[in-house]
Amino acid sequence: MNRAISPLFVVVLIIATCGLIYELIVGTLASYLLGDSVTQFSTVIGVYLSALGIGAWVSRYFERNLAARFIEVELAVALVGGISAPFLFFTFSEGASFRVTLYATVLLTGTLVGLEIPLLMRILKDSLQFKDLVSRILSFDYLGALFASLLFPIVLVPKLGLVRTSLLFGLLNALVGLWSTFLLESQLGTTLRLRVKGVIACVLLTGGFVLGDRMTLLFEEQLYHDEVVHAQSSPYQRIVVTRSARGFSLFLNGNLQFSSVDEYRYHEALVHPVMQAARERKRVLILGGGDGLAAREVLRYPEVESVTLVDLDPAITSLATKYSELHELNHASLEDPRLHLLNDDALRFLAERPPTETWDVAIVDFPDPNNFSLGKLYTTRFYALLKGALGESGVAVVQSTSPLFARQSFWCIDRTLRAAGFQTRPYHAWVPSFGEWGYVLASVAALETRHALPDGLSFLSDSTLPTLFQFPKDMDEVPAEVNRLNNQVLVHYYEEEWRRWN
Repeated sequence: MNRAISPLFVVVLIIATCGLIYELIVGTLASYLLGDSVTQFSTVIGVYLSALGIGAWVSRYFERNLAARFIEVELAVALVGGISAPFLFFTFSEGASFRVTLYATVLLTGTLVGLEIPLLMRILKDSLQFKDLVSRILSFDYLGALFASLLFPIVLVPKLGLVRTSLLFGLLNALVGLWSTFLLESQLGTTLRLRVKGVIACVLLTGGFVLGDRMTLLFEEQLYHDEVVHAQSSPYQRIVVTRSARGFSLFLNGNLQFSSVDEYRYHEALVHPVMQAARERKRVLILGGGDGLAAREVLRYPEVESVTLVDLDPAITSLATKYSELHELNHASLEDPRLHLLNDDALRFLAERPPTETWDVAIVDFPDPNNFSLGKLYTTRFYALLKGALGESGVAVVQSTSPLFARQSFWCIDRTLRAAGFQTRPYHAWVPSFGEWGYVLASVAALETRHALPDGLSFLSDSTLPTLFQFPKDMDEVPAEVNRLNNQVLVHYYEEEWRRWN
């Protein structure tokens, strides 16, 4: 038995890694499919941790053939955890009671994982002193959690996606179960039945892994109304492009970013009011907007000498140049010699910029603040850095979600900009794919119209532009707190308001 002790601690490491991977997969998938990312991820983690406790408590009722029971539990974890992502995708696309299925899956997976370590500790109790047994088991358990937390966002999601990751780690669990029939052979008596079960589990999960990409595409085609023509995972998000008879659309983590049919309304409204209000328009900063569509509008102005575009995800900026339809739609803006592209975090970029480097115009085109990572880009801290990046007469615009569907969120952004020292002029535009959409102009000095609009626009004109600044009663200002790094109140506003419409 002593020779089997060291390999069994490797088993603990693998068990801990797989267990946390399953938790991260289900939490990410819940956020992706249901939105409400903070709430979903938090509740998934809470239910999973509680299920671990249930599993540990249930383990007390296993009294005989502990080695066999451990292997059977390991194989059950392999199958349940391994198929969790494809099963939940299928459940969601079929319109079943998804939340019930989601938390039942979390509860079952967590309970099974919670059984493993107590059973293994009891198997090893006669081979080591208690203090050594506990310290080693827990050390390897926590080390496995570290491996999982690093592997998941850096390697697994961008390279394999959620479906193939869950199947891969299910296969790893099944292999551990099969390996354990050899490590614990002296305590098992007969091993044939368990080994046959292990081989069957490995074969099933291997087949699922091989077909994982096809399954993912099938599930996504059921999730979207139109044909999926491009799909990839980056370290930051799931990128999907769909096409219909009218045009194509870009989705990030299931959220529509634009439709080629009406994106011109959104981007003209985003860019031209701030360009019209700017005293100088030589140097322009675009934060976000890696699709190149905001840059297309900026580059209509011949007086623009340089554009700095900062977008976190190189997969998006690569798509903007390599996907032919998007490349045509953005007029090859990312290849314009006046544009300098950086793939960087916008908050870090502003914090680390040379103090002498400023811009005349800043266009902030981030996704909506549906999680804390994005919410930090809507805080007083970020807006203070943005203010420092503008020249004395510089102006900025911030896309600010819908003043109709997320009214308090919209006015929270306006209030936060004012708290950071900006004078603001909020406005809105109708974009059919989104509905009523909001923006906020921001400047240190008083905002005023300085220029006429360029020719060739499809939506805005000098006569219609002033109407964007008029708000009907159902979109007028409402009380809202300032969004700060230490409270992220905007994320809570956003989730609560959009939940009503979804």
